[in-house]
Amino acid sequence: MGFSPSFSSSSIGVLILGCLLLQASNSNAKLRPDFYLKTCPSVFQIIGNVIVDELQSDPRIAASLLRLHFHDCFVRGCDASVLLDNSTSFQSEKDAAPNANSARGFDVVDRMKAALEKACPGTVSCADVLAISAQISVLLSGGPWWPVLLGRRDGVEAFFDLANTALPNPFAPLTELKEKFADVGLKRASDLVALSGAHTFGRAQCLLVTPRLYNFSGTNKPDPTLNPSYLVELRRLCPQNGNGTVLLNFDLVTPNAFDRQYYTNLRNGKGLIQSDQELFSTPGADTIPLVNLYSKNTFAFFGAFVDAIIRMGNIQPLTGTQGEIRQNCRVVNSRIKGMENDGGVVSSI
Repeated sequence: MGFSPSFSSSSIGVLILGCLLLQASNSNAKLRPDFYLKTCPSVFQIIGNVIVDELQSDPRIAASLLRLHFHDCFVRGCDASVLLDNSTSFQSEKDAAPNANSARGFDVVDRMKAALEKACPGTVSCADVLAISAQISVLLSGGPWWPVLLGRRDGVEAFFDLANTALPNPFAPLTELKEKFADVGLKRASDLVALSGAHTFGRAQCLLVTPRLYNFSGTNKPDPTLNPSYLVELRRLCPQNGNGTVLLNFDLVTPNAFDRQYYTNLRNGKGLIQSDQELFSTPGADTIPLVNLYSKNTFAFFGAFVDAIIRMGNIQPLTGTQGEIRQNCRVVNSRIKGMENDGGVVSSI
């Protein structure tokens, strides 16, 4: 789909109206969609404008921002810990295996936060920036709208070790994938299948695919679930002992669109990474009927995705007086103050 040069006021009106219509049903929740309606009413427009601008030169950014929200929430809840740089107190989650040389978009989040601090100082948390940017990224890519529940606060530490173990492994069998999701309270088969549908856009590196092509599970043979023609194409793009950083489209048909094509790919043996194909190729799995359904019914996929991502966004949020509202998403506020007192310099936002 095309992108307008600015995130219009009418778009913001639609977002706010949807939030207000759903406010009553969420009135008892810790998070609510109208949290910034009075304190930072332009929050969606500010974040949206940054994303629209970035998409002009980087079509990957929408998928990258959605992934940051996912990787944040799966590690001790949605507290923006994934955005923190290394400090003397902790090692950054950015260095963990699932994120190192892979997670991206941090500079774009910096620009969003800088613009928000100018318009609404000390108001919008970095955790909420990730939640909102995920929604807008999906919407701009042709996917569904949903009411983003807001009011999260930012954590003051990162969890490097947990990031290495909590995030789903691209080489994992279905049983392990289900365990990872269940560990954070996402126990429905639809949670796993719908959120995996985020791989309907974006890219992955050859190093995540090569084992399937040449030595699947130590057999010195390719993954038998791979479509033969797709195997030939992937081997061409990712030769054995080749450059592991070469990028591949998750969806070879509509690589930048948020649509149901991902599930059709799985049915055709064209899931890019093992953990995707497991959803359809694991014999007798309860995920197979959902893949079949979502491949044929956009409404069913979008509905399940919205339900799952709202529930994911509710994983262990910090609210009220917990945590803080970071001035700089890369650094906890106490460190900024300490370096200012010492005459030091912190990472620029």
